[in-house]
Amino acid sequence: MKFLLLAITFLLPVLAQRPIPDYPKGPPPKTASGKPDFSGVWQTPRMSDVTKDTECCKGVPNLPYTAWGKEAWETYDDTKADYAGSCLPFGLLRSIGGPHPAQIAQTDKYVIFLFEQNTWFHTAKFATEFPKDMYPTWFGTSIARWEGDTLVIETRGFNGWTRIDTIGHPVSEQLHTIERYRRPEMGRIEYSITIDDPKTYTEPWTSYRNWYLQPDWELLEYSCEENNKSLWEGRIQPPKLGQ
Repeated sequence: MKFLLLAITFLLPVLAQRPIPDYPKGPPPKTASGKPDFSGVWQTPRMSDVTKDTECCKGVPNLPYTAWGKEAWETYDDTKADYAGSCLPFGLLRSIGGPHPAQIAQTDKYVIFLFEQNTWFHTAKFATEFPKDMYPTWFGTSIARWEGDTLVIETRGFNGWTRIDTIGHPVSEQLHTIERYRRPEMGRIEYSITIDDPKTYTEPWTSYRNWYLQPDWELLEYSCEENNKSLWEGRIQPPKLGQ
C-alpha cells in the first residue's frame, strides 16, 4: 500500500504536465442562431494544484487568503479524509479541473456539461438572474449569457463541502464563480474561471486554461462507488464535511 501511495504521489505531477494533445485546426463552428457552438467531447486540463503552471494552464501562485481561508488550507489533510476518495461528488471546480474528459451539449436555452468523472452532469440555463430560492448543492446553480462570442457562466448556491483542486485549496458556501468560454479555433477553448469567495479569499482571482477537442472520443461510464476498495476496506476514512 505504501508503494502504491508513493507511485500515485509521483504520477500526479506527471499527469498534470502531460503534453498538449493534437486537436483539429480551422475555424470554429456556429449554431443556427450564429453563436459559437461549443458542442463536443473536450479534454479538460488536470489542475491538481491551481497555484502551479502546466503546459496548458496558468497557475495562481499566491492565493489571497483571508484568516479563515488560510486556516482551512493549512489544516486540511487529503491523505486522511479526502471527500472525493470517499466517492462523494467532486463538485463543479474539481470536475472542471479534470483529468477526465467532459462533453458539452448546447441549445439556445441551455448549456449542458456531461462529465465522465462519476458520470455526473451539470446544466446552465440562459437567464438574466438567478432563481430566488436556491438549495445549496455540490455543483451550485448556474446561469449563462453571451458577451459577444464569449459564453459566460455564473454559478452560486454552493454547499461549501468541496475543494478547488486535488491538493485541496479551499472554498466556502459563499463561493461565486464566473467562467468564460471562447473558441478561437475548431479544436481549442480558451477558458477562464474567476473565484469570488469573500469568506476564503480577500479578493477575486482568476485561473486561465485551455480545453482541447477530441472528436474521436466517447465518454465512458465511470462508477467510483463499486470500485473503491480503499473505502470499503477502511484505508480511507469518511470526511467530516463543513470543517
